[in-house]
Amino acid sequence: MMSVSALAAAKAVCEMRGWTLSNLALQKILYIAHMFHLAMTGKPLINEEFEAWDYGPVVPEVYRRVRAFGSDPIRNVFHWEPALERDTTEYQALKAAADATNGMSPASLVAFTHSPKGAWSRCYKPNVRGITIPNELILDEYRARKSK
Repeated sequence: MMSVSALAAAKAVCEMRGWTLSNLALQKILYIAHMFHLAMTGKPLINEEFEAWDYGPVVPEVYRRVRAFGSDPIRNVFHWEPALERDTTEYQALKAAADATNGMSPASLVAFTHSPKGAWSRCYKPNVRGITIPNELILDEYRARKSK
């Protein structure tokens, strides 16, 4: 598999976590899974790009699909998205991120993705949307975290 759609990845993560995630938590877990996948395979997890928004890395397409839930748990708005095969690197990266972040508060997830030397911090400009976070910077962030 090349990479998956962000909406299919979002569906998989929401299923893994029993439909308990808010939009904010989902975005952070997708970002962490994307970082894991880049590190494991050298390839992006999702087809879409992350942008540096005020509350961290966001996939705009996923945001638009789930924004109506606000901070409440997302319900299944992904009915037409295909299920991911469990024996793929994409599914494994999503599962690793979902497991690694289980029990983390939204504030902890924000603190993680807002790391001062992280990719989001290197791209973010207050109140500006549409700034892409390059995969090279996301991979650099992973390497910097691993070397600590």
